[in-house]
Amino acid sequence: MCAPDWLTLREGADADARSSELVERLRSHLETTVAAGGEAIITDLGCGTGSMGRWLAGRLPGPQLWVLRDRDPVLLARAAADMPSGAADGAPVRVRTQQGDFTGLRAAELAGTSLVTTSAVLDLLTSEEMDALAATCVEAGCPALLTLTVMGRVEFVPSDPLDAEFAAAFDAHQRRSEGGRRLLGPDAGQAAVDAFEKRGATVASRLSPWRLGAGRAGGAELLEEWLRGWISAACEQEQGLVQHAAAYLRRRLDSCASGELSVEVGHVDVLAIPSGRS
Repeated sequence: MCAPDWLTLREGADADARSSELVERLRSHLETTVAAGGEAIITDLGCGTGSMGRWLAGRLPGPQLWVLRDRDPVLLARAAADMPSGAADGAPVRVRTQQGDFTGLRAAELAGTSLVTTSAVLDLLTSEEMDALAATCVEAGCPALLTLTVMGRVEFVPSDPLDAEFAAAFDAHQRRSEGGRRLLGPDAGQAAVDAFEKRGATVASRLSPWRLGAGRAGGAELLEEWLRGWISAACEQEQGLVQHAAAYLRRRLDSCASGELSVEVGHVDVLAIPSGRS
């Protein structure tokens, strides 16, 4: 689910879920590490349509240069066009784009960088890639705010007898091997904490659950799209669920349409600050 329309649909739920407490910690850190009146350089890895920048830039004070990095030129163009022009205190926000993968990122490329950010990206990495990202950030002395990593926890109200089976299949799908790469999926948040801590970084994590349903950001449209994608991925992983999928989806969509269904999808945010930078 990386299409621009999906990223746009989920942006409000993302914004509601991310941890404001970690942002306050980050603000305090940047106040001590960015020279007064200086420009904070923030690199957004796998930026998508730029939702992280739109959420965070206005929560941080002072001049900022956002370096948006993504493999998709269409997403990059949209992200650059829709970034805010002002920080929390009205200071200017500039934007630069870099097209390409970030799994081979080197510490030298982060020279002078004040912060690395990601949003809903870590589950797509392998253990080796996560470890390399942590090593790169720590070597560069660059803090990282890594948000909205799935945890493999989904809670439905009301429940359905098949919820657990579909959830288990979806988690297995996220941990699948793809092109010779075994993805971290729901293990990515803890992998990030471990990778930074073993290199001496100060790490804080906070839960950042999506809350989907009537009256929530994205409303019934977001919940329906998430359901369809979630069930489809589960069936791709576990073919035995295909025979139950249509009826299960119908029950869930009926409950959604009536305004009865709510879903909490577990995510975690991680803030890592290399030793000597706290």
